[in-house]
Amino acid sequence: MSTPLGDFIRTKRDSVQPESLGLPERGRRRSPGLRRLDLAARAGISVEYLTRIEQGRDRNPSVSIVNALADALSLDPAERVHLRYLAKITGGECSAHPRPAPTPTARKVRPTIQETLRLLEPGIAAVSNRLGYVLAHTAGYASVMGASGLLDADAPNLTRYVFTDPAARTFFVDWDIVADEQAFDLWLAPSVEGSQWITRELGPLAGPEFTTRLNRHVVPARGVLRLDHPSGHRLELNRETLELACDDQQLVVFLPANEATATSLEQLRRPGTGRLRAIS
Repeated sequence: MSTPLGDFIRTKRDSVQPESLGLPERGRRRSPGLRRLDLAARAGISVEYLTRIEQGRDRNPSVSIVNALADALSLDPAERVHLRYLAKITGGECSAHPRPAPTPTARKVRPTIQETLRLLEPGIAAVSNRLGYVLAHTAGYASVMGASGLLDADAPNLTRYVFTDPAARTFFVDWDIVADEQAFDLWLAPSVEGSQWITRELGPLAGPEFTTRLNRHVVPARGVLRLDHPSGHRLELNRETLELACDDQQLVVFLPANEATATSLEQLRRPGTGRLRAIS
């Protein structure tokens, strides 16, 4: 049975071209990317051991082995962090989805965070959890996201919206990148609720396109978010994220990336600052 660690190593190996690492071309092969033989040699381990890790038959590689594989694959800093995280969660009970933890995913937003959102008005900001539920947001956020249909649900969920609402593919200019971001975030705070939600609700609705993204572990760059607003405005937004670690939540503030976007946002904002909306 495969593991998240094995899936990630195999996916990265398949994406690496041997010539990019200064390795000779060995002729035609059945699958793209780096051969197990070459990766094992670069990491200083046997091919048999690498095979066991990729196939999930060895779930407890040492820290030194994990670091050697990161070096051999020339992972960037974000990918190295994710590799270590996957090694940690793979070391115990593991499945094709994020490993459950014994606590539910937090849905309540602390009063101090609510007050922070109030002070950010009329800016664009929202609090969400790792499953993508939008738990609270400013009126400025509603002025941008409301027309997309995301906030129409009683319990708005960005992950579900991205993968199941056709409007999302028009609203997000770089839909593929946003989809990778949402799938990746599901790995960052595994819970019983999250595993059940993925298996019973999101997975069947979103289909194989979602599960493929979930299991290939693309570490997103999180660059400028580009939106085609239904009003006709093209918005480009920078994102600053504050991790609320004790709550498994994030406070995300969206800032205009250029003057044209700043002007468009002024036009989209409703009169007055509006009121903060909390969603439970």
